[in-house]
Amino acid sequence: MSRAKTEAIKKELSKFADKKHAQVSQGFFKTGKGEYGEGDVFIGVKVPVLRKLARRFRDDLELAEVKEFLHSKIHEERMLALLVLVYKFQKVDEKERAKIYTLYLKNTKYINNWDLVDVTAPHIVGTWLFEQNFSERKMVLLKLAKSDYLWERRIAIVATHYFIKRGRFKETLILAELLLQDGHDLIQKAVGWMLREVGKREQSVLENFLKKHYKKMPRTMLRYAIERLSEERRLQYLKGLI
Repeated sequence: MSRAKTEAIKKELSKFADKKHAQVSQGFFKTGKGEYGEGDVFIGVKVPVLRKLARRFRDDLELAEVKEFLHSKIHEERMLALLVLVYKFQKVDEKERAKIYTLYLKNTKYINNWDLVDVTAPHIVGTWLFEQNFSERKMVLLKLAKSDYLWERRIAIVATHYFIKRGRFKETLILAELLLQDGHDLIQKAVGWMLREVGKREQSVLENFLKKHYKKMPRTMLRYAIERLSEERRLQYLKGLI
């Protein structure tokens, strides 16, 4: 990446930096010692601005240059890089998509907070795997879901949001069962969220899964999963009456 291009982009980002918003983000994304976002650095640029800048720089940045931003210690620079990848992915051919997908999975170390995962995993990992055969999809998703690394597990389940939107639930249910006893609340919330998305499209599919597993599910996961059900039905699940 040329120094001039790097500095120009960083200068553009700095125009939108907000110290107060950065302080709020430091707390919201749990950057304190021992928390899941420990050590992350925010400068206070909001996501709508990052989206606008990502569209602007999408065609100017080569993948190697995007990778440099992805390796930044600054959260918003990593988000910018990931959004550029998403917007590139939407317009390039299959060969270039494969490169973006590979780059993404080789750099999960830097996709290290839930917002970075949630706005990108369905659009890159989910989109790519949806076009592959079931064996390939399952192999990749299970590898991620079995990872010791929190964010790879979240990438796995959130990536299936792309499948859910297209009426395919099999992979989501496989991963939900695998992650049923995951101890981290960010995985519990993500699994519950994806189950809720399944239920929005096919309530019977959700309820068939819940009837089998809900008594063993962490409360957080269950609450997220049943959020769209009727109040009466929610209470039945919460009280163990199904």
